[in-house]
Amino acid sequence: MLDLADIKQIIPHRPPFLWLDRVVELGPEHLVAEKMIEKDLPLFAGHYPDHPIVPGVILCEAVFQAGAVFIGKRLAGEQDNDGRSIPVLTRIVKAAFKRQVGPGDLISLQVQLKEEVGSVWFMKGRVLVDDKVAVKVEFACTLTSSQGK
Repeated sequence: MLDLADIKQIIPHRPPFLWLDRVVELGPEHLVAEKMIEKDLPLFAGHYPDHPIVPGVILCEAVFQAGAVFIGKRLAGEQDNDGRSIPVLTRIVKAAFKRQVGPGDLISLQVQLKEEVGSVWFMKGRVLVDDKVAVKVEFACTLTSSQGK
């Protein structure tokens, strides 16, 4: 549905900190994306060399990026979006880590809109590996200017 080039048009993240490969499903209240965890990621050299796993904070970041793509797609059709606003993470709640993710895993990133209040978007997300929940997290994003300080 959306490939890497499309994702780069929507959010400002770039490798090595872009944690989405593609969006496979997009609805009015949800988005599903995927990411293949490369076997040679430099972070595995230190986390952990003898038992490499993706840090939970990186898995959360992948969910947050999926949420940002969801918001960007929702705003694409709105007249008041000037293209200079980007969603920025403002809250993390109820993060739970259930299963490890490692080299060679394909993860599914699912985000669901809970509520939209003004420029604040309340969402919940999950990371799945082998169709099993690895991470569950609730979070909020707010729109901010991409113009910087």
